[in-house]
Amino acid sequence: MKNNSWQLRRLCVIAMLCAMAFAAVAFIRIPVVLFLKYEPKDVILTIGGFLFGPWTGAAMAVAVALLEMVTVSDTGVIGLLMNALSSCLFVCTAAIIYHSKKTLSRAIIGLLCGAIIATGGMLLWNYLITPLYMAVSRQDIAGMLVPVFLPFNLLKNGLNATLTMLLYKSVSSALRAAHLLPKNPNNPQNTKRQWVWIAPLFLLATLVLVMLAWKGII
Repeated sequence: MKNNSWQLRRLCVIAMLCAMAFAAVAFIRIPVVLFLKYEPKDVILTIGGFLFGPWTGAAMAVAVALLEMVTVSDTGVIGLLMNALSSCLFVCTAAIIYHSKKTLSRAIIGLLCGAIIATGGMLLWNYLITPLYMAVSRQDIAGMLVPVFLPFNLLKNGLNATLTMLLYKSVSSALRAAHLLPKNPNNPQNTKRQWVWIAPLFLLATLVLVMLAWKGII
């Protein structure tokens, strides 16, 4: 019964974090350049990933991206794909590294790696996918990668990493004080096997897009 009670509380916290992440998208959207906007949803999603693991963080990211697509977004399926991918790259990388050993240094390393991987990954996917959304040539997008997309992604992911670092401890402590999380955190998980699934899936999807672009299909 006690395990069932904690599972129910866990689901409630996850639902609450998803609602907060969606609210961040709906009410705290700051236009930056072109169609690119900053919202702090990845901060909330990463807190969820730190609390419950990378797979939960990924599920939250996809759920919020879906909700965003059918409500406040006008970018359709392409926006769904890019939003979910951007969040997953940042959230899952940070959560995997943090869950390998739950220490302050691992949290910092995870967030830095998440910011770097999300920035690099999105530059590649902006090159492959953004021409479909903006209806311009891939050469035009290539010319925007360094002056437009790189600074935006560095700013976005750097802010997300900083805010997550500042807020995570306070949020987790508040949730434990409210008896929504166990007083004693679970032992660190062996997350090496997470990379066995997450990294190849991302690489496979990227290779498929590269092949389609090379063949002139997209």
